[in-house]
Amino acid sequence: MKGSTIALDQIGTRQAAAQMVDGVLEDFTIDPPDWVIPPETLFRGKFGRPVKGMGGAFVDLPDGQSGFLRQTKGLRPGDPILVQVTGLAEAGKAVPVTTRLLFKSRYAIVTPDAPGLNISRQIDDGALRADLDALARDCMDGAGESLGIILRSACLEADEATIADDILQMRSLAEHVLADAAGKPELLVAAPGAHELAWRDWAAADTLDDSLGSFARHGVDDALDKLTRAEVGLSHGASMVIEPTRALVAVDINTGPDTSPAAGLKANIAAIRALPRQLRLRGLGGQVVIDLAPYPKREKQVLEQVLGAAFKRDGRDTVLAGFTPLGNFELTRKRDRVALSVLLS
Repeated sequence: MKGSTIALDQIGTRQAAAQMVDGVLEDFTIDPPDWVIPPETLFRGKFGRPVKGMGGAFVDLPDGQSGFLRQTKGLRPGDPILVQVTGLAEAGKAVPVTTRLLFKSRYAIVTPDAPGLNISRQIDDGALRADLDALARDCMDGAGESLGIILRSACLEADEATIADDILQMRSLAEHVLADAAGKPELLVAAPGAHELAWRDWAAADTLDDSLGSFARHGVDDALDKLTRAEVGLSHGASMVIEPTRALVAVDINTGPDTSPAAGLKANIAAIRALPRQLRLRGLGGQVVIDLAPYPKREKQVLEQVLGAAFKRDGRDTVLAGFTPLGNFELTRKRDRVALSVLLS
């Protein structure tokens, strides 16, 4: 099926959303289970004592939960502090938090302690940028000097009234939260649900199907079923196997029946280009080790370039560590989603 579709549905009792592009699942999100504290959750916490050798300090959160903060300058044990969750924690560990808060919506992001006005580079029309600049300044008039604002690329598809309403809502929320910094640990702003995330972060689609059963109608159920399998089919009979372990994610690339001299290089390039999407949809992060198919060593630089381009396009927080002495390639990727295998179990 050509074109783009956003399907909003439910899996069990949890909201879920899928973005299909030309019949291929491009992105997927689902409300996490209750035991997960999702990224973007904003708390008032209580600063604990710095932990020697760990470069940070624990923060007491409500309901006996704990966060780990690295920005500790100027803070004293017992101080109330506003923090926002930045990623996922392994079972039994403190969630990573930051004091650099973001109030994010579809068209605008309000940034406390990061003053200034920034407009997405994807908006390159000079007249439109000038209009948006003036609109944002009007909406932020009278706000505290510490509040900054970022206008997102979605402003390209919206009218001024809609953008202004979005800015004012985010400004109001930020001001309300910042004024509520004193007190015991408390949840102040919950993370957005799956349907809200889809509206906020995905580009407008040709089709929006928000009625129950949309996943079955648009092939999402079949795509999710494939993602629960370790093996991923590639062109010319090649494949890769993605297997998460407790310590890392192992990726094994195989050439299949192709025995030509270029088989290994072709399989590696196909796998590398598919890997960012596979990791994103499967909710896999942390350390990733890629066991490449045999290839001529003179092509090593080509593979490094393909890796760099593939993960840059993906836009996720990824560090390419490079080749190991045994010839594997290692990278680390931020854990910002619960593994799909856990969510669908």
